[in-house]
Amino acid sequence: MGKIFDDGLRSASPHHAELVRKYELYRTVVEFLAALTFIVGSIFFFYPKLVFSGTWLFLIGSFLFAVRPSIRLLLELRLANLPVPAEFRPYGAAPVEGDPSP
Repeated sequence: MGKIFDDGLRSASPHHAELVRKYELYRTVVEFLAALTFIVGSIFFFYPKLVFSGTWLFLIGSFLFAVRPSIRLLLELRLANLPVPAEFRPYGAAPVEGDPSP
């Protein structure tokens, strides 16, 4: 298992890089939705009849902002558990258990 939050794992193999791209897309979508809910919620506060809905949009936006670091943590855990192929390991790195390469 690799180290969590190790920047080297982000590009350790093509599979690692693809996983990072996918999770970055998820984070970007969540950030956009969070910002959108806050903007619409803010506009709703200008109208007394929409204050209740605006409050709910703020709560939803807050939840989405909490999801963002959760996505980052899930990515880091997945990266740390992916095997790094021998050709992508640093020179002199210790062999991984069960690795058939010399």
